[in-house]
Amino acid sequence: MIGLYREGDSLLHRLPAGAKLLALLLVGVASPFVRSPLVTVCGLLVVLAGYAVARMPVRVLLQMLRPLLLVMVPLAIFQTVVAGWQRAVVIVGVLVALVLLANLVTLTTRTSELIDVVVRVCGPLRRVGVDPERVGLMLQLAIRAVPLVIALGHRVRSAQHARGLTASPRAFAVPLIVGALRRADELGDALAARGLDD
Repeated sequence: MIGLYREGDSLLHRLPAGAKLLALLLVGVASPFVRSPLVTVCGLLVVLAGYAVARMPVRVLLQMLRPLLLVMVPLAIFQTVVAGWQRAVVIVGVLVALVLLANLVTLTTRTSELIDVVVRVCGPLRRVGVDPERVGLMLQLAIRAVPLVIALGHRVRSAQHARGLTASPRAFAVPLIVGALRRADELGDALAARGLDD
């Protein structure tokens, strides 16, 4: 769900990346203090209104919600049994709102713009030996690694099915880890060849 930018000219697309990241940070910090189901529902409606303002198709929103259901439905049932339906609405609603808001930021902001903001924020740390450009490079590589590892996982799973192997966690994890480490070595060699040797 990283790097899902979709072209557009909406108000949210035109907002600076720094403002969107700051808003996301403030909402995240404030989220533990939400106690009312009404406030939770209002927050969810505001986030959904953000999708409308950004002119995101409904199918995009549904694609975001589908994987959440696998976690949120059992969580909602557990919280309802343990703490009551009001607490379940607050916990599940806040989590869904945060995930949807974070996705809205990535849908309306280029990854390069987000990384530029992080590099600028890390600028003052240069005095204590932190290289902001390297922090940005590290983030870019981490973001790029996510789809690569997912694709590697699909290839390993396909190879297992082709060989008629049963679903064994060890048979899946070992080739996935070896493949990821091999890719990391190749990436390290490529960085070293370009002068980034540490």
